[in-house]
Amino acid sequence: MKGKNEQRAGLLYGVGAYGMWGLVPLFWPLLRPSGAIEILAHRMVWSLGVVAVALLVVRRWAWIAELVRDPRKLGLIAVAAATITVNWGLYIWAVNNGQVVEASLGYFINPLVTIAMGVLLLGERLRPVQWVAVATGLAAVLVLAIGYGRPPWISLTLAFSFATYGLVKKKVNMGGLESLAAETAVLFVPALGFLLWLTATGESTFTYGGAGHGFLLAATGIVTAVPLICFGAAAIRVPLSTLGLLQYLAPVFQFGLGVLYFHESMPPERWAGFALVWLALSLLTWDALRTARRNRALAAELLATAAAAPASATPTAAAPTAATPAAPLPDPAQQKIT
Repeated sequence: MKGKNEQRAGLLYGVGAYGMWGLVPLFWPLLRPSGAIEILAHRMVWSLGVVAVALLVVRRWAWIAELVRDPRKLGLIAVAAATITVNWGLYIWAVNNGQVVEASLGYFINPLVTIAMGVLLLGERLRPVQWVAVATGLAAVLVLAIGYGRPPWISLTLAFSFATYGLVKKKVNMGGLESLAAETAVLFVPALGFLLWLTATGESTFTYGGAGHGFLLAATGIVTAVPLICFGAAAIRVPLSTLGLLQYLAPVFQFGLGVLYFHESMPPERWAGFALVWLALSLLTWDALRTARRNRALAAELLATAAAAPASATPTAAAPTAATPAAPLPDPAQQKIT
């Protein structure tokens, strides 16, 4: 019963995390007339404050000394901070400039870009269905480029920056809360310096519209940290395959907001491009679920074989000698899963 309750709680946390990420386009327009860079700087500064409070609550500080003693990991954190800065800044700009649909496309194609980077940078091998999905994604980008009269640069930049961020985070191998704290610590000084410069030149909008606007800018820290905390709670309670399916909630919500709430145009070529992307993602999801099911079946078969092996031995069977060693059971790690 406890396991089921934990999974149910994890599912709720996951829906909450991706739901908040999907609905965040409703928040950024509230910060006008602040520009995207000023909003981004506030997000960096206030996020560190929120994360620091969270770390105080959970009492996680030992990782700081370990990180400071590891120059390689510090360098990776700096790269992660740079890539997420590009991602955050462009996304805020896109939402506040009527490009919510194109921004959502970036997160739809992000899994395809991640797979492509795995092949090109890590030498990973793809299954046939994955190749078809990547090729379909490339066709979608071409269709959209022809329809727009230009490449969908917002979508591509968001997808590649977030895929790069994910790749670096995988190498850093830190918890979500800790890594966000480290990244925002790297960004804190330049972000605070920029905000102070805006204040000195009279360009700051922090006090525009009174305390309400300042509170909304400060709330960017909460908007950043709370979904991540929910995501971390979900990640330890539900299977990775479930999280993989939940991740599509965010761009679905963003796309729906772009079309139904912000009333962005959807000409036929844009529908065609999105349809190809959704087809590619459907293929990826089907292949991932099929592979996970096959792996579970193989693991169960190996366990059954291991359990039956002692019972199948008879008293008259010849004992293995040094000249005729007993054949070992197959190692699941060495099984080629196709």
